[in-house]
Amino acid sequence: MTAGDAGPAAGGTSPAAPGPGAPGATGSNVTTAGLLGAAALTGFILILPTPEGLPPEAHRLAALFAGVLVLWSTEALPIAVTSLLALALQPLFSLTSLVSGRPPTPGAIFGAAAANFMSSVFFFVLVMFAIAYAWVKTGLARRFALWLIARAGTDATRAVYVFMIGTGMISMVVSDVPAAAIFMAIAVGILDKLGLRPGSRFGRAVMIGIPIAALIGGVGTPAGSSINLLGLVMIEQAGGERVPFLHWMAIGIPMVAVLLPVAAWVLVKFFPPEIASIGDLEEIHDDRRRIGPVSTAEWKVIAIMGAMLTLWIASTWLPVFDTFLVAVVGAVAMFLPGIGLFTWKEVQQVTGWDTLMVIGGVTSLGQASSRTGLATWLAESALGGLADWNAVALIAAISAFTVVIHLMLPIAPVINAVMIPPIMVLGAAAGVNPALYALPVIFTASCAFLLPLDAVPLVTYSRGYYRMFDMLPPGLVISAVWVVLMTALLIVIGPLVGLL
Repeated sequence: MTAGDAGPAAGGTSPAAPGPGAPGATGSNVTTAGLLGAAALTGFILILPTPEGLPPEAHRLAALFAGVLVLWSTEALPIAVTSLLALALQPLFSLTSLVSGRPPTPGAIFGAAAANFMSSVFFFVLVMFAIAYAWVKTGLARRFALWLIARAGTDATRAVYVFMIGTGMISMVVSDVPAAAIFMAIAVGILDKLGLRPGSRFGRAVMIGIPIAALIGGVGTPAGSSINLLGLVMIEQAGGERVPFLHWMAIGIPMVAVLLPVAAWVLVKFFPPEIASIGDLEEIHDDRRRIGPVSTAEWKVIAIMGAMLTLWIASTWLPVFDTFLVAVVGAVAMFLPGIGLFTWKEVQQVTGWDTLMVIGGVTSLGQASSRTGLATWLAESALGGLADWNAVALIAAISAFTVVIHLMLPIAPVINAVMIPPIMVLGAAAGVNPALYALPVIFTASCAFLLPLDAVPLVTYSRGYYRMFDMLPPGLVISAVWVVLMTALLIVIGPLVGLL
C-alpha cells in the first residue's frame, strides 16, 4: 500500500511519517503558505472565464479540486481534515449534478457527496486494517519472515534478495506499511549486530529494498492495496466493466514475480554489499525457538485468509463472492466467539483514520468529476490528441506520467482520482475497453520509487540508513522496468482477459 495504505506496524501502530505540516517553525510556514496557496489558486480559477464546453459547475469543481490538491500535497492541514473539507465544500460550490430526482438543496448535495464518501472501498480499507493487525498480533507475519531469512543462509547479496522477496510476498495479503515494518525490524537487528552504520552499502540496499518490495508486492492481488480496489471501483463508477479478481492477478502476479528479483539485482549493483556474509544467524534461530510452534491463533488466521483468498478468486466466475463482501465477512469472523483474535478497541487503535478519510475524499471528488462533466472535458481538451496513439505508446506514456506525478502528488489515492475519470473517457473515445488505459494508472500509483515521499519508504527512511537522493538512481531504473513490463503485460495478457 502506498500513501493511503498505512497499517499496523510491527509493534501494532503505524510509524509516524514526517510531513511538511509537522510542528515547528518550518511546519508553521508551510501551513500558512499551503493555506494561502490553496485559497489563491481556487479563487484564481473561479474568476477565470469558463472554458468553452466546460459546464459551469464543472468549472467550480475544478477550482475546488485544485485547492484541495494543494492542501493534500503540502499537508497545510492534516490530510483527514482536508478530506472532510472537500466533502463540506461541495454544497457551497453548488455541485447540483450530484443530485437527481429531488431539489438540489445544499443538504441534498451534501447527502449525495457523503454517500460517495462512504463507498465500499472505505469499508474494505477499514476491515483490511483489522486483518493486517491479525497477522501482526498473532506473530504469523514475523514467523514467516524469520523462517524465510533462516533458510536464506549468510550470504549478504542473497540476504538482500530474501528481504525483498519476503516483504513482497507478505505485502500481497498484508498492508504495505506493516509488511515493511516487520522486515525492517529484523534488518535493523542484523545491521546493528554487524556494526553497520547509516551510509553502509549493505544497509542502503536492504533499507531501500524493503519498501520497494512492499510496494511491488501490493499490486499482486486487488486486495494487496486499498489503491487497487479504489481504482477498480472508480472504473465501475465511470461506466467501465468490472475487472475480475483473477484477471487482475493475471497481470499482477507476473509483475511481482519479475520486478522483485530485478529490483533486488538493481539495488545490489548500485550498492554492492561491503561484507560477504551477514554472520551467523543464531539470533534468528533463537527468535524462532522463542515463538515456538504455530499457535492456535495463527492457524485461525491462516484458515480465514485461505478461505478469503479462495472466495476472492472464485468471484471471477461467481460475482456473489464480491471482494468487499468477502473482506468484511472475513474480518467479522475474526471477532466471533471461539475465534476472538482481537477486540474492537484494539482495531480502533491500529486503524489509519487518515487513510480512510483520504479514500473517502478521493472517491467523493472522483465521482463528482464524472457527474459534473469535468472528467469528460479534461479528456477532450487535455488528452483528446492522444486518442489516435496506438495502445503500446499510450499505455507506456500513461505509466511513465504516473511515475513522475508521484514527485508532485505523493498520495496515491489522489493520483487515481485525478487521472482515472478523464482516462476512462479517453479510452471510450479510442474505441477500446477503458480499463485498458485506467489499469496502468492504478498499478503504477504504487510505483513510488524515486524519492522517499510516500508513507511506505518513510518507514525505513526514518532510520537514517540512506539519504533522500540515494533512492533516485536505482529507483529510476526500477521504474523504467516497471513501465516496460506494465506495457508488455497489458498488450500480451490484455486480449486474454477481455481488455483488448
